[in-house]
Amino acid sequence: MDFEQTMMELLISAGEARSHAMSAIQFARKRQWAQAEEALAASLDASKGAHHIQTQLIGADEGCGKVPVTLILVHAQDHLMNAMLCRDLAEEIVLLRKEMFGSEASDT
Repeated sequence: MDFEQTMMELLISAGEARSHAMSAIQFARKRQWAQAEEALAASLDASKGAHHIQTQLIGADEGCGKVPVTLILVHAQDHLMNAMLCRDLAEEIVLLRKEMFGSEASDT
């Protein structure tokens, strides 16, 4: 396993998950519900990809310290945690906006 490449993939997937979650919030602000749901689904897919990479790293480590804990690994893990939290909050925000405004779509 190329750890540097794997950590970069983790960073990219986590960043993608966060970006899609933020897009979902922006679409919900405009009452573009279908686009908000698509963005949430894309965020979930990216999160699953990042989680899969994280699981590979955990498996490679075997609880024995085989994976070097570098600053980039800590940074990647931080991005993943933030992306997961952002997605959870985005989902709630989209639901709250739907409750406030109904499910009618906006023309804007």
